[in-house]
Amino acid sequence: MIQLDNICIQAGAFALKNVSFSIPAGGCGVLMGRTGSGKTTILECIIGLRRVSSGSIQICDRDVTRLNPALRGIGYVPQDGAMFSRMSVRDHLAFALQIRRTPGKQIAERVDELSTLLGITHLLARRPAGLSGGEAQRVALGRALSFRPNVLCLDEPLSALDSDTRHEMCELLDTVRQQTQVTTLYVTHSPQEAEILGDRLLRLERGRIVEHQPLSP
Repeated sequence: MIQLDNICIQAGAFALKNVSFSIPAGGCGVLMGRTGSGKTTILECIIGLRRVSSGSIQICDRDVTRLNPALRGIGYVPQDGAMFSRMSVRDHLAFALQIRRTPGKQIAERVDELSTLLGITHLLARRPAGLSGGEAQRVALGRALSFRPNVLCLDEPLSALDSDTRHEMCELLDTVRQQTQVTTLYVTHSPQEAEILGDRLLRLERGRIVEHQPLSP
């Protein structure tokens, strides 16, 4: 579950005021709005990369408003994937588990599980420079899911992909979410992505959420 209660953010002339919404456990909320409206800012507040002026953020009924990002249990897929050039695909999938000091056998099992789920087993020895856009996003998704987070946040992860690859990735993301039941907040400009992935629409306009409604099944 993700719940924001009256979040306020001020950064120079830009402000978000009294932003409130909730996404139930296992659900997928799609956050839409114009460029510069504050969608990424909201994501960064949830993840812990940006402080809020007031209000509260709860993840799975736990107040995380002031917690360090590493303690929030959130997987994050940024728009550019943020891949490490010297690390292999296998290294990326193992990274979050290694810093949590997970035993080696469990890491290997989880890497195998994720690479099979995401269809990237054949890429494990490759580095980011040799990956297509769709392949890189599969790796970024696997890295975000590796430690079994309660919540997954994605910031326009498919915006740079061609239409066929985007549709393929949307279907994969929907399958992964159904299988993992991870609560998801997905930022996009695309109505097509929203229709495939979301079960709740959140529209941000002039610093406020002006729609908060279920999407048609």
